[in-house]
This record gives sequence, C-alpha cells and structure tokens, in this order.
Amino acid sequence: MRILIVNDDGIRSPGLISLAKMAVQLGEVWVVAPDNQCSAMSQRISVFGSIHVREVPDFPVKDARAWSISGSPADCVKVALSYVMKEKPDVVFSGINNGYNVGVDILYSGTVGAAVEALVNGIPAIAFSNKTNDDQRVSDRYLFPIAKDLLTREIEPWAIWNVNFPACDPDEIKGILEDRVPAKKSYYETIYTPAGSGEIPGEALPGASEAAAELVLSSIAATDAEEGSDMKATFDGYISIGKVKSALLEADR
Repeated sequence: MRILIVNDDGIRSPGLISLAKMAVQLGEVWVVAPDNQCSAMSQRISVFGSIHVREVPDFPVKDARAWSISGSPADCVKVALSYVMKEKPDVVFSGINNGYNVGVDILYSGTVGAAVEALVNGIPAIAFSNKTNDDQRVSDRYLFPIAKDLLTREIEPWAIWNVNFPACDPDEIKGILEDRVPAKKSYYETIYTPAGSGEIPGEALPGASEAAAELVLSSIAATDAEEGSDMKATFDGYISIGKVKSALLEADR
C-alpha cells in the first residue's frame, strides 16, 4: 500500500511523526507537510506566487520519505500528487492533529481540509486527531488497529473517516463509538478581547477616516454536547469514529 501523510501542524509535529511510525507498518510512506503551523486553514490552496518544496533528510521515521512545503495543508496534497510522488497513493492519512476535530470546528480544520482535498482527487482519506499531542497514550495504543480496520471497509467516495482520540490513560477508555455525527457546536469558542481600552465604535468618529483596534485572542473549550455526536463521545471517554461528507462531491455522483 502506498500512503501519503499530510497535516496542518507542521513537519515537526509529534502527531505527524506518530502517524508516520504507524503507517510504515502498513506500506510505503510519503510525508508532505507544511513547514510551519497551518491550523484552521480548511481547504485553502495557494493560487499565486510560488511554493517552496524541500526534502527533509532528517525526518525521524527512517522508512518514510518526507518533504516540507511553504503552502497550506490542501497544498500538501496537490504538491504531493503533481510533483513529489511518481505514483498516486492508495490512501491519504491526515494528522494526527493537535486538538479535536469535532463539531462545527470540522469546517475550519486544515486536517479535515487536506483529507477532503484527497477526495477531490479520487483518493480515500482518514483524518486523525488527538485532544492534545502532549498526551498520545490512547492514539499510540489504538491508532494501528483502527487504521488497519478502516482500510478494509467500504466508504462512499464523497466521505472521509474522522477519528478522534481522548487524552487519558488507555486503560480508562470505555470503548469505540462509531457513526458519530458532528456536534452542532464548536469545541473551541474564540474570545476577542480589545487590548487596552481601545474599542471600535459602532459608527466612525467625525473626521476619522477609519476605526481600528487590537484584539487579543483566547479560547474556551466546550464541556458537553448532544448524544450521538463526536464531541459527546470524547467527553464520555470513548474514541469517536464518524464520517465527514462533501455534499458537492456527492451531488456530482
């Protein structure tokens, strides 16, 4: 099996390295990842300028060939298919993301965006995410058997598998819940706080050509979600497996 691995956290991400270490047990592995942090880029692609592509000879998984690029996660798929790889991969693995890809956050996810880019090119894909890559104990134990199992299953050509691992002791995992649907809320809620006392007024000040303010970004995490959702599964101590479907690709068929 020929496997392409991409992500949105960058070529040195611990989750990417863990995914590559697992994937070499399944076949030939090619890694193409951003050279810096590219979270929340969804399926953004580069259409102007240039993209720098560099082979990474010191990538810590010796049986995998790796390249870094200056583009987005979706660019990684495009560059891999058109420039790096001589033959089309059988599957694309995206991740392991540093942070859940559940609920509404899936819409923003560069991890999911790269997996959907694989679908656009007719390649099956699986997105993997941890609650945090600082704690990979659960994914370290369950990543290989889950990936191996999903690779044997049929899935619609307009859908990807979306797998989320909780952060806890592996012995505390309650099991695996499948057919989870995205929660109808965001896991991360962004808070915008004006720096200092400056605020943008509702109307422009007389004589002023523009209004401006500096906003400090922070976030808070959700603590509950509806039954049957991906977010609820992880909150309750389960590994969540679901599908993310592209309505556009489904309509084409």
